[in-house]
Amino acid sequence: MVPVIVVVIYAPYIPACILTLKDLVTTIAAKLQQSLSEGNELYGRKSNRVYPCKIVKVLESKADKTLYEVVWLGKDKKITGNAVISGDDLVRKLPFTRAVLKSFIRESTYRSVPWVLHENLARKHGISTNPPEVLRSKIFLQDGHIVCNRKRRKTEDDKQSTDDGNNDDLREHKQKRLRGEKSEALNTLNADKEDDKLKGKPIKYPIEDLLVEAAADDPIFTERPSPSRDFNVPMDCVGDLLMVWDFCTSFSRLLHLCPFSLEDFENALCHKGSNSILIVESLSALLRLLIKDNGDYFLAIQKKKRKSKITVITWTEYLCDFLEMVGFVELSTCITTIKRGHYGLLDICAKLGIFRELVNQALAADIVREKLDKYIEERQALAATRREVALEEGRKKREEKERLKVESDGNGMVKGHGAEVVGTSSSEPVNHNHSRQNGHVAEKQNEKSLSSGQKHPSRNSGNNHVSVTLKNIKQQKVDVKVVLENDSSENGVRKQLKDENNEAIEKRSKAQRKDYLEREMEKRFIRTSPFGKDKYHNRYWFFRRDERIFVESSDSTEWGYYSAKDELDALMGSLNTKGERERALKKQLGKYYTNICSELQKRSKEAAYRSAMEDSLLRRSNRVRAPPRENPALAFLKYVNKWKED
Repeated sequence: MVPVIVVVIYAPYIPACILTLKDLVTTIAAKLQQSLSEGNELYGRKSNRVYPCKIVKVLESKADKTLYEVVWLGKDKKITGNAVISGDDLVRKLPFTRAVLKSFIRESTYRSVPWVLHENLARKHGISTNPPEVLRSKIFLQDGHIVCNRKRRKTEDDKQSTDDGNNDDLREHKQKRLRGEKSEALNTLNADKEDDKLKGKPIKYPIEDLLVEAAADDPIFTERPSPSRDFNVPMDCVGDLLMVWDFCTSFSRLLHLCPFSLEDFENALCHKGSNSILIVESLSALLRLLIKDNGDYFLAIQKKKRKSKITVITWTEYLCDFLEMVGFVELSTCITTIKRGHYGLLDICAKLGIFRELVNQALAADIVREKLDKYIEERQALAATRREVALEEGRKKREEKERLKVESDGNGMVKGHGAEVVGTSSSEPVNHNHSRQNGHVAEKQNEKSLSSGQKHPSRNSGNNHVSVTLKNIKQQKVDVKVVLENDSSENGVRKQLKDENNEAIEKRSKAQRKDYLEREMEKRFIRTSPFGKDKYHNRYWFFRRDERIFVESSDSTEWGYYSAKDELDALMGSLNTKGERERALKKQLGKYYTNICSELQKRSKEAAYRSAMEDSLLRRSNRVRAPPRENPALAFLKYVNKWKED
């Protein structure tokens, strides 16, 4: 499928070179759907239903319709019949999604409009990298890459025609352009005018990274550190090493394979001695998965009447059956060595080649596909829950803000109303003022009755008792009022403390819920994607179970890594955010900066601890018999698969 896409992108037909990404994907998809050839597997209509089928022969066209001889496919792609149908009865479906096609185009090119292919890919498919004649005035070579020379704006062509005084020439050029004739003179003329027009106008960032120039307002960039390249495997095998290890550790539950570190896997592959348990268990786990899938490999071992259970003794037979089924020449030469029991003597590239083909077969298996579909659905559900939580938090914050605003407005109104009440002299319209007034009148009446009681001595004792009782009642009211005020203040403090505790618990629960959702999404592994690219299209990778940041060159021929926090800080300080790629890369690194730093610091502490232990063993007295030191490079020999199926 790659050559078809490449031809569409790099055909000398100019409109295809200057299409946007969306239009280019649409063009390629339409071309792929139109081309049907022998061997294509798709769906066909039969009896008003759609069934899987395979084209075995393309017949001659009749009445402007092409006829195809197809065979109907059943379960496990078994042929159930054949028929001759027209092209209208075939359901033409892309072998991949548009998102995959977009990703492939981005990975295969280093600039867009016009689309320019990476040199190694162009050389591989025999495609010329020389720019077309029409575009040579607009692009030039810089550091081995093609960049645009001038920007064009088509919307102001008419305005330019009045300013320059060359109306006749421009009208003639415009007519040629409308007729589809891409004249070099027109391009040169328009480009020169656009240069004059754009003089003095500020540049809107971010732009293409290779076009970014140093400016006076730029911050001080740190020097980008050189990544370490001390791999034990050859440089051209590092990509396969990372791919195989990432698959085995990410799908370890499905494979029933206990995870292991990248260093242990690398050292086990380089081990030339006896077959290590780590390698044997990894190969056996992948072979068991293919047997469970009931695919081609399952049929191959059924023909040889082998048992479905793979043991430490018989694993080489099953591996040789797989290599015979695949039929690759470079891998078939390893069968004799493996049968003799000398797997460890194989070349590292051959070992990784076997692992690579096993992983490719496993990725195409229905078991892995079903697991991925399940993970995708669960991740979508978790993402929807996370969005709902964020929306709910936003809604609560808005409501709290509105409530505080209403309370502040209400407090201002109450204070103003209270001032009006105090200032009233003639009448008191509030209800509690009536009660105060009635109480005052009652007090005056009691005083009058007491004063009148002095004329009647027989009533003095009772009146004195009444006055004492009134005083006691008043004193009790004051005491009760003080007690109530104290209780209310204590209740207010308690309520405030309770609200603060509830708020802290709620915040803690929100943070815990967010962490829980993030952890659950990480468990549903789909694929590992790079963080981004720098200005030279180098990709940056970070794997979940390794503490390093890996750097892949644009042509995938060189790899390196950063393993210290200082190197990460220097890398981030060297990125220029005026460029599109480095801006996106710095944003992603900043997003995961805390997690990456914690992993890098953990790795540094472990390395320092190992170094201290080695030094302490060296400093021991000769009179003390020290146990033999453990070589970290041989740690893979202690590997035990605790998740192995019984």
